[in-house]
Amino acid sequence: MATVSPCIPHSQTTCGSLLQELQIIWDEIGESDRDRDKMLLELEQECLDIYRRKVEKTRKYKADLHQLLAEADAEIADIFSVLGEHTSFSRGKGTLKQQMSAIKPMLEDLRLKKEQTVSDIHPSMTDPANGQSKSISNDTLAKLTRVIDSLRQEKQKRLLKLQGLGRMLIDQWDLMDTPVDERNKFDHVTSLIACTVDEVSKQGCLAIDIIEQTEVEIERLNVIKASKMKELVFKRQSELEEIYRGVHMEVVSDAARENLIHLIESGNVDLSELLSSMDDQIAKAKEEAVSRKDILDKVEKWRHVTEEEKWLDEYEKDENRYSAGKGVHKNLKRAEKARIFVSKIPSIVESLITKVKAWELERGVPFLYEKAPLLHTLEEYTVLRQEREEEKRRCREQKRLQEQLAAEQEALYGSRPPISKKPLGQSANTNNTVGTPVGRRMGTPLSRHGLSTGKERRESGRVNQAIPLNYVALPKDDSVHRGN
Repeated sequence: MATVSPCIPHSQTTCGSLLQELQIIWDEIGESDRDRDKMLLELEQECLDIYRRKVEKTRKYKADLHQLLAEADAEIADIFSVLGEHTSFSRGKGTLKQQMSAIKPMLEDLRLKKEQTVSDIHPSMTDPANGQSKSISNDTLAKLTRVIDSLRQEKQKRLLKLQGLGRMLIDQWDLMDTPVDERNKFDHVTSLIACTVDEVSKQGCLAIDIIEQTEVEIERLNVIKASKMKELVFKRQSELEEIYRGVHMEVVSDAARENLIHLIESGNVDLSELLSSMDDQIAKAKEEAVSRKDILDKVEKWRHVTEEEKWLDEYEKDENRYSAGKGVHKNLKRAEKARIFVSKIPSIVESLITKVKAWELERGVPFLYEKAPLLHTLEEYTVLRQEREEEKRRCREQKRLQEQLAAEQEALYGSRPPISKKPLGQSANTNNTVGTPVGRRMGTPLSRHGLSTGKERRESGRVNQAIPLNYVALPKDDSVHRGN
């Protein structure tokens, strides 16, 4: 009967109890010590990653609290200036949350006083008895000036805040390729980026609720970015590899991706900085691709011409290339064009070598094409082609000498005389006098081995040395009979 591992109540679950349960399960499965150690290391790494993310989140929260406290201090100082007060304020000591708790009521009270002061200034300009304007005291003018300055500073502050948020929005959108329709929802924010304070006049465009909505959107995008960052990194890597492949540069895809995975999972790299670094690599790759384009175009032309050269070599080896048949006319035309292309190969290769040398001299690195130095490939090709051309020249010379020797032999010995007709009843290949076979008396040593006389004539250039120089064909007369 199978044993059942004990189930630990959820309320009592701890790391130690979970590890104990895991050990029991491993024992039941029969897991090896090596696999257990490996899984424990993975668990430890996952725990570290969770702690690291929590620390990063807490560190950001701390920075946000510092920022809020600094903004509150600045706002309090501004309100004191508007009210004409020279009171100093200290938020005291304690934790950041305690300081926020201390400063919040003070800030709200000062905001109410500021609004009351502004409200008091306007009625003071009008006589409530008859509704007519009355003279304004210097004190009122001073308060009004302070209010206007304060409002101008607040406008400037809010504009700078929204401009910064707008830039952050655009960066996030570009990073994650956000669709245009989603971007249009915050046009009223991004349109302020290039504006000055005096150019901003639309009512409500700098309202607090707009700032808060923008901050919420940025926070939402940050959450999405964190979940999509790995996808974005590999998208950049794919783009980089595609550029490299397009210009025949070496791509170490697997190793690069493993390195990226290790960096992301370790948590020791800022993903935004990693993406920025990859964008720089992409920009450099595009720049190098442009510098390689002219050479690569010539390489493609050279490869096309060498393919035609190969086809032409095979075509000229075909003894039936002139035989009537389908496609003969097209092949003849292609062969004619191929010969023109092949004649240009030396100049194409020479021009390509010159450009590669200039490129390497300018950059101080070899020009690689499919992981191999292109200059070495071209020089090797040049040597091999010269060897092939020399071999072709030797073959042509040998063939010419063979044809010349065959012609000389034919001129010296002439064609084989036809076999004369014999009287009826006489053997066609036997002499009347001594009965010697004509084939034995007139043939070559090769014909004695059964080769036909037609082939013997075609190969006379090869067997001419086997024919005796003092060979004379005997006349076909009846001298023997007359002697008798």
